[in-house]
Amino acid sequence: MEQIRNKEYAGERPLFAIHDLQLENVTIHTGESALKECSNIIAVNCRFEGKYPFWHNNGFIVKNSFFTEGARAALWYSQNLQMVDTVVEAPKMFREMDGVKLENVQLPNALETFWSCRNVDLKNVQIDKADYLFMYGENVRIENYSQNGNYSFQYCKNVEIRNAVINSKDAFWNTENVTVYDSELNGEYLGWHSRNLRLVNCKISGTQPLCYAHDLVMENCTMVEDADLCFEYSSLQATINGPVHSVKNPRSGSIIAESYGEIIIDGNIKAPGNCELKLWDDATCFNQ
Repeated sequence: MEQIRNKEYAGERPLFAIHDLQLENVTIHTGESALKECSNIIAVNCRFEGKYPFWHNNGFIVKNSFFTEGARAALWYSQNLQMVDTVVEAPKMFREMDGVKLENVQLPNALETFWSCRNVDLKNVQIDKADYLFMYGENVRIENYSQNGNYSFQYCKNVEIRNAVINSKDAFWNTENVTVYDSELNGEYLGWHSRNLRLVNCKISGTQPLCYAHDLVMENCTMVEDADLCFEYSSLQATINGPVHSVKNPRSGSIIAESYGEIIIDGNIKAPGNCELKLWDDATCFNQ
């Protein structure tokens, strides 16, 4: 494997179509497509300042490196990335990727990141300023994760999340086969139009959560007081550890909770309109 150490590059395509290369203490200054059409690349202690440094690559490792804001749209149309102990200040990272593994990575400016990515594995990742995150993702596994950014995980399929704090309105819209364990989900309009969304030991806040959901499952979850007008037109099986403060026209299934605040069942409910609202203590059913 060829090695390049302590070098600086700028301009367009300075390392175009190079294969089997290790970069150490290398800086990529302003320019475009520094490592386009490459394979088997290892970058250690590197700094990336120019746009589009890694496009159409296959097999690359990035360690202890830094992407400035100028390195926007850095990793697109590529396969088999491992990124460790790295800070990414650039927006619009990771598009049309297959095989992405991140560990101990910070993305403080992650607008429009992780679009149309498949087979993604994140561990110990912190993401901020991340509106429109994970659009159309598939086969995603996340553990020990924090996120600030709206409209996340829309149109995703086959997602598993553990030990996360997700602050995002309109999260998990139109998703399919998503499971979230031991996490906090904060933000209005959670999980609308989702299919097979499963929440286990989760804390949920924000107005009008989990409406128009198909086959929603909730296990041992809690709902903060501002989680009002829940479950409108949803089919669900839910066990809530605590009160549900406001329920509106759930379509079918059952809910078991410690207590209920406002229950709205009116003429706008949709068929079959037979969701059962029960209490833990005595299995009293608030039939519709």
